[in-house]
Amino acid sequence: MTGRVFRRSSDAALPVAVRAEGATIWDATGKAYLDAAGGAVVVGIGHGRESVARVMAEQALRVAYAHGTSFTTEPLERYAAALAPHLPMDDPAIYPVAGGSEAMESALKLARTYHVARGETDRWIVFARWGSYHGNTLGALDLSGRKPLRRPYEAWLGRFRHVSAAYPYRAGEPGANALGDADELAAELDQAITAAGPGTVAAFVAEPIVGATLAAAVPPDGYWAAIAEVCRRHGVLLIADEVMTGFGRTGRWFGVDHWGIRPDILVGAKGGASGYTPFGLVAASGGVFDAVMDGPGFVHGFTYSHHAVGAAVAGEVLRILETERLVEAADTKGELLLARLHDRLDGHPHVGEIRGRGLLLGVELVADRESRAPFPRADRITEGVLRAGRAEGVLLYPSTGLADGTNGDAIVLGPPFVTTDEELTAIVDRLATAIDVALAAAVA
Repeated sequence: MTGRVFRRSSDAALPVAVRAEGATIWDATGKAYLDAAGGAVVVGIGHGRESVARVMAEQALRVAYAHGTSFTTEPLERYAAALAPHLPMDDPAIYPVAGGSEAMESALKLARTYHVARGETDRWIVFARWGSYHGNTLGALDLSGRKPLRRPYEAWLGRFRHVSAAYPYRAGEPGANALGDADELAAELDQAITAAGPGTVAAFVAEPIVGATLAAAVPPDGYWAAIAEVCRRHGVLLIADEVMTGFGRTGRWFGVDHWGIRPDILVGAKGGASGYTPFGLVAASGGVFDAVMDGPGFVHGFTYSHHAVGAAVAGEVLRILETERLVEAADTKGELLLARLHDRLDGHPHVGEIRGRGLLLGVELVADRESRAPFPRADRITEGVLRAGRAEGVLLYPSTGLADGTNGDAIVLGPPFVTTDEELTAIVDRLATAIDVALAAAVA
């Protein structure tokens, strides 16, 4: 019997990846692809790092697996100490897991445990935003406001609540569930917490800059300071979802660093291990950690949490980010990539907005620039651009449904921080060609 694989793509003939280095992946035919998406906006330090593979192998030879209830390990303790100075919180503690969805589930349970430990057992409600993405396990999916992903599973969802997206480009549009003014957004959250009832809301969860769902949408000026004040006033924990924005992606160590915000809980993954091994983490402020551990403890766990090999890889990725100053590189290269996108695509009749920070950038595509009318979902514009991009030798990341939960198309760029200036130019050129090819095919 021939074995089969559930694929992540409807494409029945995916190329076979055989080698990767820097910002390039080669398939079995020898074709090279510029990885302008870093996979799923994961790869920061670049593909093919020998030192990471060496650290991984050396740790696996020493101790590959030791269950977290029985042992700690040297690479895990060393990593926690090395990461702490970069985390935007006082006296942080980390809970390492195997990916972003696990990390978000852990953060939700941690928030609930914190309030229980303090005797506030009525605090269980969690708010997130429409147009958000927080993971694909049922809890994380319920928290997410990405309607196309929620739709098949709506019968199982409904525990968490949502407020408007911080999405200035489509603020106030029917179906967008978006606002673009910081004061309006903060007032809405304030009112939602008040309406839920005193002492019932546990946490507010948001991405500092929205990633895949809204294609690098940056909140309006003043947003994060106003949101943090609302949370503090109501005793609500602020949880920053840094799965996509963390570890240098936006040109700062963490996305909230752009606004000087210090969350109570932070969720990280993707760039933490740069794709070399499954890895994620929850970071808690000292206040949250102490309350939980001095109280009931954290009744929670996964088989592969606190993994020695994962911690060793994450430690080496952290070392590379620090010694090669790749967070700073993401900032400067991001400015260059953004400028080249504007040079090439400003004025394009179907490019509505180019946005983002660092090397997390988005290009929203529209049927009409003036009205911002989206293409119908049936036209599958984003899929066409991705397909044309692969033909041109560039890998892109999709965002769909962002206009109203069904319609809307955008492309996300998240290349490795080691991408050269010449490769950035090639990414823009190939993206522009792919957009035109896809649009021509759609019209035909």
